[in-house]
Amino acid sequence: MDTQIAHPEIVGRGNRDGAQLFREWFEGLSKTAEDGGQAAYVFVMGSLNEILNTFDLPVVFPEINSLQTAVRRVAHEFLDQAEDLGYSPDICGYVKADVALQHRGGAHPMGRVPKPALAVLTNACNTYIKWAEIWERMYKCPVFTMDIPGTRQGGVVTKPGELDFENDRGYVEAQIRELILLCEKTTGRKFDIDRLRETMRHANEMSACWKRVIELNRSRPSLFNALTDGTIYLGVANGFRGTPAGARYFRELVEEMEYKAAHKIGTLTDEKYRLVFIGVPCYPIFRRFNELFTQWGGTFVNSSYLWFASGGLNLGHQYDLARPIESLAEGVLISVRDAMDSMFHQDRMIEDILEDFHVDGVIYHPIKSCRTVSTGLADARRHLGRRSAVDSLFIESDLMDKRVVSEAQMKNRIDAFFEGLTARRGRAKAAPAA
Repeated sequence: MDTQIAHPEIVGRGNRDGAQLFREWFEGLSKTAEDGGQAAYVFVMGSLNEILNTFDLPVVFPEINSLQTAVRRVAHEFLDQAEDLGYSPDICGYVKADVALQHRGGAHPMGRVPKPALAVLTNACNTYIKWAEIWERMYKCPVFTMDIPGTRQGGVVTKPGELDFENDRGYVEAQIRELILLCEKTTGRKFDIDRLRETMRHANEMSACWKRVIELNRSRPSLFNALTDGTIYLGVANGFRGTPAGARYFRELVEEMEYKAAHKIGTLTDEKYRLVFIGVPCYPIFRRFNELFTQWGGTFVNSSYLWFASGGLNLGHQYDLARPIESLAEGVLISVRDAMDSMFHQDRMIEDILEDFHVDGVIYHPIKSCRTVSTGLADARRHLGRRSAVDSLFIESDLMDKRVVSEAQMKNRIDAFFEGLTARRGRAKAAPAA
């Protein structure tokens, strides 16, 4: 029986509503562009949506704009245009697609993207800083770079109350107060701390729900595919962070996942292998890329992408609304630091979830466009092999550039991986009988 028909109201609601919200978000950006209104350019790791929403500044995520060109199979046109302007084929594909977008006056497959009145970024990705300098040159807009202290001392994570953490928190808080002053100057509006509390309250609910959604995918069968469905959820998590619509969406998403868990409704009708994905998806052939795994009964139950591309929202961190600015600084420090660790130290994340999520295999996917995500993945795979018996696969492609995506080569590697999994599972079943 088709579960979508048997449970039409709730099963699949997250995907349907997420797609609709996404369309509405781009429609809002298009209207801002047409009206000549102000917008802030931000990134997924440390968007500071809580502050920007307080000033009613629409947020533009260039990473999301770029990946959408790949999903809609027009990225090559944008990449070619940027390379014709002198940008190297070796640099981040997201950056090049955005450069072409700006030279097209914001024309995008989903609508029109407004120009930046302000750019806000963190040091979570080294590309962010150079990328924002492009907008600064093009539009003469102010750029605010927030320096977030990362995990150090051999991977030891400091905690609230400890001296080092409190020093770092104070450092971030001072920068947030500087950002507030810049937003006041840019918009001509006074900062409203009660509006900040409101946005933080919505962010609290969203964060708690996102953490719960990920935890619920421990269910067997898995409730959603972290690669495909998860990308939809991430879009809402970023675009609607700190808003009533975002909080409501994630509240209903938890309701859907709990319903599916209670009724044993999985994302696949015949789930055979539970996988973890490390890296960024292959967007030029996004649907087909996923099918290379699902045709073997494989589904992604978790992903490092769900962690770092949500800016640490996966932690479920709760702001203290009684001291909003101080608590926001604490939350930004914790969440962005975790997002960075999810890229650089994903081996810890994997070891923590292997047993709870009943993982059969780990897929490592380094990409040409992003050295930040991809550097060290081969070493990480070897490290996992020494510490765990779980099978792993290493495949390379790109998140934007179809010129370096070889579907046939990937299919051969993936098929061989599943054939090995199947053979080992067969031998394991035969061993007790022998």
